[in-house]
Amino acid sequence: MNLRLRTPFSAAVAIAIGLIVLVSLLFPDFTDLRNRILNWAILLAAVALLLGFANLFQVHFQKMRHGEKPVYSLILLAGMLVTFIITFWEGSQGFTASWIFNSIQLPIETSLMAVLAISLTIAAARLFQQRKDLMSIVFLVTLFVLLLSSGPLFGIELPLFTRTIGPYVNNFLSVGALRGLLIGVSIGTLATGLRILLGADRPYGG
Repeated sequence: MNLRLRTPFSAAVAIAIGLIVLVSLLFPDFTDLRNRILNWAILLAAVALLLGFANLFQVHFQKMRHGEKPVYSLILLAGMLVTFIITFWEGSQGFTASWIFNSIQLPIETSLMAVLAISLTIAAARLFQQRKDLMSIVFLVTLFVLLLSSGPLFGIELPLFTRTIGPYVNNFLSVGALRGLLIGVSIGTLATGLRILLGADRPYGG
């Protein structure tokens, strides 16, 4: 099957399945069919994840063969294979898999968040040096309020920030901004879905 036949066929299949899922949300009789299609989508996503795993393994294996920072590639491949084998054998809730997550991955993510906080502070200071307008002041003040209210500073708790200002900012201002971002993401997702259903965008077949 050449490209001229494959592209309209893939577009027709994608549009038909999308319309079936959309109609099933309005008519309960199609609920079983929708669940079956969604299960197929989950299975395909799992296969895509395994393909990404294999591609990552191949890329770093080739880097090791060509001597492009082989130590880092070796550490990545060893950790990836060990984690994959243990999780496949014990399951995601197994003792060893949970220990790897809580003792290795979680501290690394926490360290990255700490680096992000420091990077934001440096970025705010440089922004205030270059642009001393109202929005720069608001960004700088908000950043320091969130940092001071996130927890004790060098073991010293600041009640004004941790108990009064911090909860207000987190519960009202941050939640309001997050809801605005989610609404924007939802509108963009709906627009993209409509373009795919109408055949304007074809990320599945080129």
